[in-house]
Amino acid sequence: MHCADLRDADVAAHAFAGASVVYHCAAPPYHRWPVDFPPLQRGIVTGAIRNDVTLVAIDNLYGYGTAGRLTEDTPQVATSRKGAVRAELAAELLDLSARGVLNASIARASDCFGPGVRLSAVGERFWPRVLAGKACHWFGDPDAAHTFTYVDDVASTMVTLGATPSAWGRAWHVPSPPPVSARRFAAIAAEAEGVDAPEFATVSPTAQKLIGLLVPPVRELGEVRYLFDSPLHMDDGAFRARFGGDHTPIRAAIDATLAWWRARGTRDV
Repeated sequence: MHCADLRDADVAAHAFAGASVVYHCAAPPYHRWPVDFPPLQRGIVTGAIRNDVTLVAIDNLYGYGTAGRLTEDTPQVATSRKGAVRAELAAELLDLSARGVLNASIARASDCFGPGVRLSAVGERFWPRVLAGKACHWFGDPDAAHTFTYVDDVASTMVTLGATPSAWGRAWHVPSPPPVSARRFAAIAAEAEGVDAPEFATVSPTAQKLIGLLVPPVRELGEVRYLFDSPLHMDDGAFRARFGGDHTPIRAAIDATLAWWRARGTRDV
């Protein structure tokens, strides 16, 4: 595996030499997004422009600044620090594409899960506890409907966008299963694993702040807690209408995720 500091445009340009499409999934540590994300994207963008390659970037839902039903036409009006950064980065990419400087598109996903996904609301603090039959800690309302996105569907969406010039110049929502509550999501996983559905321990805003004193990423979740306290439905109708296809069935996606975590012997948490 080759490592490179993509904040350096020269390094990025060298890394992208010979490519036709660059899939931008890089991100700095969560609590450093406002400081480190802009220079990271600038380096990647400059490297892509120098090589005249197409750029497909992954994005999340922070830029909208609200929960509820979200489409790609929902205004990006985020007021949180990380949300404002996400909205700014997306706007910069789409502006470059509109001006013909760079062929770019954006794949926008909700909270991701799947093999290899650790840093997520349904990542390393979730699956080992489900496998062990222990209570899940949740930063929000575990009974609020929520869109979860399977990582393989993110990958296939990005590949489709990179290969389709008519898709460039805009953001697309990744096909995802219909929204389910975190409690229901965990219950499906528990049923698949043959264990009891886990209890949920809701972490209050006050407790979240206290934990955040020791764990910076937890502290940073406070400003986007609205995404977990309210129903969240990422509408993927535009992508389906344009490209057809569907998301991976939620049970198949959960089975693959459980198998990945089980293979790592993570029952003891």
